[in-house]
Amino acid sequence: MQEEATTLRAVDVLTPRTLEEALRLKAEVPQAVPIQGGTDVMVELNFDRARPAALLNLNEVGELCGWSRANGTITLGAGLTYTEAMRIQLPALAEASRTVGGPQIRNRGTIGGNLGTSSPAGDALPPLLVCDARVRVASVRGERTLPLADFVVGVKRNALAADELILDVTVVSDAGRQTFMKVGPRNAMVISVVSLALRADGELTASFGSAGPVPGVVRAPLADAESFPEQVAAAASPIDDVRGTAAYRRHALRVLTKRALERCLA
Repeated sequence: MQEEATTLRAVDVLTPRTLEEALRLKAEVPQAVPIQGGTDVMVELNFDRARPAALLNLNEVGELCGWSRANGTITLGAGLTYTEAMRIQLPALAEASRTVGGPQIRNRGTIGGNLGTSSPAGDALPPLLVCDARVRVASVRGERTLPLADFVVGVKRNALAADELILDVTVVSDAGRQTFMKVGPRNAMVISVVSLALRADGELTASFGSAGPVPGVVRAPLADAESFPEQVAAAASPIDDVRGTAAYRRHALRVLTKRALERCLA
């Protein structure tokens, strides 16, 4: 039988040089998919899981790069790479960034890309959530800021309007003692079976990934440290999949929370 040829439709690439131009292009072509590091988007394209009408290349938009500290907060540009995040004094985010892929992926992958993908397994999300992250987005209509907990609304779904782009994410700079841990088939370059970020200051705050449709957040008084691992496991809603069972994920969350508490409260 003659093999049927597959013809892939070409994808236009739009490359703005300024944020103003990027927002205008996004308004004109709302179906354009933003791309910067491309560590998620290019996988979808290479496996022909997605074929968008256009890509909005944000690599030349300097306003999305870098980070700053002011008035007790740290602002991370959407174009901040994992390699750059490893150098910022946000311990949980730095630890999470070190576990993302190899050096090439960390040099390309961005915080904004992790937010935009909104995967339950996104390693940057739990560290940002325990630091009370707020996401700033914009369109030609204006800007708005919303808590990260309200930004991710489902599996790979977020609150972005069709004409909006992520500008940055702001977290508290004095976020107590914190850490990040994850379980995977190997120690690095792996999608997490389950992950956990924990912050200990006036209270305990934990956020977990890969154990529900969205990253979960659990808070409790410091006095509840002994029962906190069970509280975190109970708040999860994991599923069985090829990477692990729901029961294993709950067990792993208990273990990770206990270890994280030992690390932060030592």
